[in-house]
Amino acid sequence: MIDRALVIGEALIDIVERGHERESSSARDGVTVSEHVGGSPLNVAIGLGRLGRDIDFLTHIGRDERGKLIAEYVEASGVQLVSGSQDAAQTPTALARLDASGAATYEFDIEWRLSGTPEVAPPLVAHTGSIAAFLDPGCLATAALLDAYRTSATITYDPNVRPALIADRSQAIARIDRLIEKADVVKASDEDLRWIDPSRTPEQLATAWQALGPAVVAVTMGERGAIATCAAGTVAVEATKVDVVDTVGAGDAFMTGLIDALWTLGLLGADRRAALAGIGTDTLEGVLRAASRVSALTVARAGADLPDRAALERG
Repeated sequence: MIDRALVIGEALIDIVERGHERESSSARDGVTVSEHVGGSPLNVAIGLGRLGRDIDFLTHIGRDERGKLIAEYVEASGVQLVSGSQDAAQTPTALARLDASGAATYEFDIEWRLSGTPEVAPPLVAHTGSIAAFLDPGCLATAALLDAYRTSATITYDPNVRPALIADRSQAIARIDRLIEKADVVKASDEDLRWIDPSRTPEQLATAWQALGPAVVAVTMGERGAIATCAAGTVAVEATKVDVVDTVGAGDAFMTGLIDALWTLGLLGADRRAALAGIGTDTLEGVLRAASRVSALTVARAGADLPDRAALERG
């Protein structure tokens, strides 16, 4: 039986600027600067790997020092880097500036390309999102791979919009809509939804998206908790109470928890598509609470430091 996930998407180095109260590698002009492995799909791959899931990760990084750091980080979390993932001219970076609340704004230096078919077994679940799903030219290959893997896998998707990288808003939204139609599970933040369609509330847009085909559409709303809609209805959960260090990786951690909870329930895989589509509101509420716990443990730590299974069970 297939019991692996394939995560497709960017891996990069986050260059984080924050205040002096936090430990870091260097300091200048009242700001401390440190470098960390990052990228939304990478965080999901790492998070699932730390929870004991078998994960293949397809990305586009270089063989430079930053690329080697990413490869070592991926392998240390038990995740398999797919062959061909290290053929970029240089490893992408994202400059993340953290404000007093811990929220981040980003500036990117990234190229996203994919070539060929990954040398992996057909997955149980295939996930993508963020830059990999809209940045040319690799976004087209990403979409084609999701089409190919849908015969075996549940497709999960997180738009995780990066406006700083979007030159054509209408084109980006069209690509988001097409991926929503392919996906079985979609997760987005309320901030994503305000950028995509400010005329509708998160609840309205989630309902509209669910009608396009996904079994589940979940929306995270920070301290206001999360909602999710399915054919049986809409549910809401409050945010798990925690002392927030910063919000880096919060949405990725929620996506990780969402996939992990559905995996535990045996609702992943193409042969379980009908069962996932028939998920009840009580079950969906439990899935949301599980995802919220993973996110809460992450925001209680500096950076996108997702928990392992032992930490999740303690928390």
